[in-house]
Amino acid sequence: MNHAYQHIAIIGAGESGMGAAYLASMLGVKAFLSEFGRLSEEDKSSLEKWGVAYEEGGHSLERIMKAEAIIKSPGIKHTTPVILAIKESGIPLMGEVDWAARHTNAVIIAVTGSNGKTTTATLCHHIIKEERDVVLAGNIGLSLARVLAHRIESGASDPEVAVLEVSSYQLDDAYLFQPHISILTNITPDHLDRYDYDLSKYARSKFQLLDFTPETGHFIYCDDDAISNEFMQKWHEKKIIKPRLHAFGCDEPASPHRVTALTNNEITITLNNEVMTIEELALQGKHNMYNSMAAGLGSKLLQIRKDTIRKQLTSFDALEHRLESVLNISGVEYINDSKATNINATYYALECQQKPVVWILGGVDKGNDYSELLQLVQYKVKAIVALGTDNSKIIEAFSGVVEIVETNSMSQAVRKAARLAKKGDAVLLSPCCASFDLFENYEDRGNQFKLSVRNL
Repeated sequence: MNHAYQHIAIIGAGESGMGAAYLASMLGVKAFLSEFGRLSEEDKSSLEKWGVAYEEGGHSLERIMKAEAIIKSPGIKHTTPVILAIKESGIPLMGEVDWAARHTNAVIIAVTGSNGKTTTATLCHHIIKEERDVVLAGNIGLSLARVLAHRIESGASDPEVAVLEVSSYQLDDAYLFQPHISILTNITPDHLDRYDYDLSKYARSKFQLLDFTPETGHFIYCDDDAISNEFMQKWHEKKIIKPRLHAFGCDEPASPHRVTALTNNEITITLNNEVMTIEELALQGKHNMYNSMAAGLGSKLLQIRKDTIRKQLTSFDALEHRLESVLNISGVEYINDSKATNINATYYALECQQKPVVWILGGVDKGNDYSELLQLVQYKVKAIVALGTDNSKIIEAFSGVVEIVETNSMSQAVRKAARLAKKGDAVLLSPCCASFDLFENYEDRGNQFKLSVRNL
């Protein structure tokens, strides 16, 4: 652990900023939180309870600069004036995950990727909790800082293991982060609006996790993923790779690092000349097979017993908002896949459908290339319900391929989808886009979908 800083400033509230403030309070570190927008009454009450000074409606640079280190919320771009000024000052600037990780001796498993990172992180936690004191935190819900602060306040000991879902934004804010086991699920075009619509910049952001993993650590990646393979080759050519490399996949040719594969419809994990097999998975679909491979391998590297890994991978319930079956009404299945916010996630969702699909999609476009879905749409989709304030790109991509209707509310979208669907069909909400045009977040979008389905 490292408690070097006695006075920090926090830029931005949200879960990361509030978690950092809470942890600072529990550690006895003086903290000042600066929020450009407005703080909720609940946040103000919490900050006052924790003894954390704060401001809202702008940033007082002079006051911020008095801190020994500054913690930045991941949603704030590095090009904003306040962040540029801090960088120029030379005061250490880091993200909440980077700072919180300095205050625990837990073995850290960090999971990132364009798709599957939430399921993989949750699967890791589901397996490891059977044998270790483990917490699940990061981009998945509660910040690591908040989880650690709560344990300190409740008198609980430091966790043995921390499984963290980390986004590219969080990796961009790190420089001292050292996970013991790192998992990169895949890289597909996502958040390109944040990376100048340049896939290579986004991939480099994800591959920072490889740089952060120390020599004593392990880096797990999917060698079926073309972009991951391409950048792994570039990293080999340009940089010294410190950790041990382990790959999972089922396609040929396999990389020299592959230790987890699909053999006769069974997952096999081979480490130190020991082979274990996993015969049956609770989560079905090719994407979930990859997630299970990654989680099983990560858990095995942590010395979790084979029987535990097998048992937990066959007893896992699907995540809310990820291919979540909601109801079957008059022979039509309604599926909530609100968490699918990019092309690749929706590709998997469509790929595993066995019924004709009425597909609800739309929202804030993040640089999507819908042509990647065209063949699937031709074979799987009978109608599209476009849900968003601007559906022009969707209409341009699929006009003439299938029937398209436009809507601007979830209740309207579900009603129109229900009219288009017949017995034996599926209505799939898999938006392919961010939710912020009509909804607070993907959870709000998914919850509104489920409520609208129940109200049919």
